[in-house]
Amino acid sequence: MSKKSRSDRHTGPFVYSTDPDFTFPSDETPIETPPPAAQQLKIWLDRMGGGKVVTAVRGFVGTDGDLSDLAKQLKAACGTGGSAKEGEVLIQGDHRDKVLTWLTNKGYKAKKAGG
Repeated sequence: MSKKSRSDRHTGPFVYSTDPDFTFPSDETPIETPPPAAQQLKIWLDRMGGGKVVTAVRGFVGTDGDLSDLAKQLKAACGTGGSAKEGEVLIQGDHRDKVLTWLTNKGYKAKKAGG
């Protein structure tokens, strides 16, 4: 097991509190997912490890839960597998036209990118 560095343990200006109900203030603001019309999505065709082709939807802004819901709906619309992580949805195979049609029908601003 590795030791945490000092920067990982830094808790701000607070060193110690005698209040048993004390919690550190959170610097993170909750992420809200904008409506579909405010999303600027780009659809790419990529090759992953082993030369497999995937359709990548990039540019999604919102929570991880909303991203995984979008991925689930796209996978069902294309009839294939895929994943969602780090702000992008990966759909197995070349489904750019299906994904573009589905996203525009749902109100997203989407376009093909990458040549």
